[in-house]
Amino acid sequence: MSLWLSRLGRAAAARAGPGSSGPGSVLLPARIHTSPEQSLQYGWLAYMLGERTTKKFTEHSKVFTVEGNLSSGKGKLAQQIADKLGMKYFPEADIHYHDKLSGDGKLLPEKFSGFCNLEKFYTEPKSPDGHSYRLQSWIFGNRILQYADALEHLLSTGQGVVLERSPYSDFVFLDAMLKQGYVHKRCLDHYKEVKEISISELLPPHLVIYVDVPVPEVQKRIQEKGKPYEKKVSPSYLQSIEDAYKKTFLPEISESSEVLQYTATAAEDVEKVIEDIEYLKFDKGPWVEQDDVSFHHLRLYVQDKAGVLDSVSIPRFVPEITIGGSEYDKIYYEYRELPGRKYKPGYNADVGDKWIWLK
Repeated sequence: MSLWLSRLGRAAAARAGPGSSGPGSVLLPARIHTSPEQSLQYGWLAYMLGERTTKKFTEHSKVFTVEGNLSSGKGKLAQQIADKLGMKYFPEADIHYHDKLSGDGKLLPEKFSGFCNLEKFYTEPKSPDGHSYRLQSWIFGNRILQYADALEHLLSTGQGVVLERSPYSDFVFLDAMLKQGYVHKRCLDHYKEVKEISISELLPPHLVIYVDVPVPEVQKRIQEKGKPYEKKVSPSYLQSIEDAYKKTFLPEISESSEVLQYTATAAEDVEKVIEDIEYLKFDKGPWVEQDDVSFHHLRLYVQDKAGVLDSVSIPRFVPEITIGGSEYDKIYYEYRELPGRKYKPGYNADVGDKWIWLK
């Protein structure tokens, strides 16, 4: 059974209340938004009563992503852009993205997080147990979740969002892994199918900003500030990531999104970056074809995290990400006993939820 089916079962709690006991009742990630508009579930009734997405949109009601190799400074630039333009910043989604936003917010053991970790990847990238693909598959699912959160925030509040990487660019890592012999080709085939299905329901970023830092400089930064296990990364792997960005991702995404590229030095001048953004027309891609009706359907989709995760849970036998049914059941019921993860958000007395009987 796919590890992502395990994640899907946990997220499906959005459709279940505290009286539920089956696999479909484990919970959805807690909301990360702070707007009072987020406290009520959006639905058909709200739309019928006149709530419209476009009424909330302003000049900066857009989705930006900042891309680049490891230690390229993309996170800092993304934060600065968000601060300057009054947008919401989303740090890069990691293995524990779901953990931090659900239950009591504590990071969970590996058995609840895809049986993967970054340290093992950097120290043993060719692990015979398929760890490298398990890691990338798990991270991709978290990127999808985060992107859905970002779109939900934009459509619900009108506030633009700036993300550090996205599910659209995630494939550069798997491409690099394949070239380095870290994963089997069957993993690539499975990944392509999952990606095609999962992002087909979403809208791509309005703008992609790429910070171009040469591999030697990336290596230097990692050696100076990286974690001990990160310093073991091979230069050929870093070069493969850069090649995938420049030869595949940027040409492809430029067909639907605006693209700005900067050197490491140029990216430090955030005022110039903002000026360049202001000059863009944002007149291409699927966003220009949307209206309140299509935004309504998209908002319904992205707020249903069980449905979002369903798109990455394709029932294919891929040894690297498959576990047995009995093992799945054991992990599933252990997960349900964790604080705040038995029922959907707001219905768990063990993490302080109150007035449950009135909900």
